[in-house]
Amino acid sequence: MILQFVICIFATISFAVLFTAPKSELISCGLCGAIGWMVYLGCLNLDTGTTIANLLATLALTLLARTISALHKMPVTVYLISGIFPLVPGAGIYYTSYYFIMNEMAECSKAGMDTVKVAGAIVLGIVFGFAIPQSLFNRLPYLKRGQKHTV
Repeated sequence: MILQFVICIFATISFAVLFTAPKSELISCGLCGAIGWMVYLGCLNLDTGTTIANLLATLALTLLARTISALHKMPVTVYLISGIFPLVPGAGIYYTSYYFIMNEMAECSKAGMDTVKVAGAIVLGIVFGFAIPQSLFNRLPYLKRGQKHTV
């Protein structure tokens, strides 16, 4: 599990570099992706299934990305887009296409539905994460320094 955490940090940082995230934020991007992946693995260990695991991991990732963006005063997309990279169902998309090309429609349908469920769970995790008012996250830099902040 620690090996997956480290590999996930490097993979997420690589993706962040590809999308030209600021160099000063690469470590934070890597940690977002790795923490999201650890939440996903933890949910799988609790037998939640891949769809619910993706939903909870994306929700945790979105909240973490919003927190870090408020603390670093950066756009949330810097952390969210690169951090979501490990959760994207690339293998599901590949197998759906593969089974379609091989004319195995039953397997294609199964893989396609699983992929759509995971993609929908990722979308819902982001939506639920952004349902929390921004004013709560805007208070974080002030709480960090011990100052009062009025909304």
